[in-house]
Amino acid sequence: MSDEFDDAGDDTEATEQASEAPEPRENPILVGQERAEALLLAAYRAQRLPHAWLLTGPRGVGKATLAFRFARFLFAGGGEGQDLVSGSATLAVDPMGAASRRVASGGHADLLVIEKSYDPKRRRRRSEIVVDDVRQIADFLHLTPAEGSWRIVIVDGADDMNRNAANALLKALEEPPERSLLLMTATSPGRLLPTIRSRCRHLALAPLTEPEIAELLRRYLPAVSVAEALSLAQIADGSIGRALDLAEADGVALDSELKVLLAALPDLDGAAIDRFADKVGRFGADESFRLAAELLPARLARIIRDAACGEGTPPKLVTRHPLDHWVEVWEKLVNLFALVDVANLDRRQVMMNAFFALEEASR
Repeated sequence: MSDEFDDAGDDTEATEQASEAPEPRENPILVGQERAEALLLAAYRAQRLPHAWLLTGPRGVGKATLAFRFARFLFAGGGEGQDLVSGSATLAVDPMGAASRRVASGGHADLLVIEKSYDPKRRRRRSEIVVDDVRQIADFLHLTPAEGSWRIVIVDGADDMNRNAANALLKALEEPPERSLLLMTATSPGRLLPTIRSRCRHLALAPLTEPEIAELLRRYLPAVSVAEALSLAQIADGSIGRALDLAEADGVALDSELKVLLAALPDLDGAAIDRFADKVGRFGADESFRLAAELLPARLARIIRDAACGEGTPPKLVTRHPLDHWVEVWEKLVNLFALVDVANLDRRQVMMNAFFALEEASR
């Protein structure tokens, strides 16, 4: 986040500022998802609430925040609860009410949250949701509610389940008890079993607009200038989560480097590529690599999109081949970066290979 502060350049201060953005279970703020919120509210008021929902959309647009928001709403009694904020066109409840405080603390007896768990052998969070994480869902949902009238499970990142975990979840979906609710979030819903998708009500969340992202950045990071917030919003691809990550990792500078490197194609600057790969691929640069692995395909996607819409002068990168060729290249980049954690690949070499693939594709 260092570039988000007025000439500060202080990584410690930036990290402290970043921590002010609340976790989804604690976050009372939801921006830009009025349609999705209204659909959940309408289903509840009509007393036709499906037992399972699949909340989809790009990373960092509010999927988990909406899931916890809906859980708080139901635990607070919905439209009849004492914690409901006046003007009930939204799912907002009193953030200081009992339901909100217990959800935020992780202490609500009727809420189970499933996400990637900690792997003690590798001393880090797992790259997938495993079957042991999911097996508890069926038993949990069939218990009598302890604090109210709902039992709710949130699976945050359902598309990260491995095959065994997905099969275990499918069993929990087959015979849901009354007054039980399963809320799943997924960035790539196509990775889920079709039988899981068919048993859920699909609710797609839209990317946030640049003004919405800039507004949230200014709220979460008060030291960020208006100009800096807008710069981050422009490269965040509709995601406040990505914008916050970019702020922490000096993402504007990272994206500018990628822009320069791509502009040289098909004649790569080998020394510059080598330096860039060293910087993001070295030990301890996990966050920089992850952001670079998102920014590179995202920048290519913007180039393709602008060329398809006839916006501006097409860069050299897309003038030698049709756009469908570049769509295939984009897919290969996304798949390459997705293998890094799964296959424990060398990050520096993966970044080098990504640029070599772009160089070959542009000739």
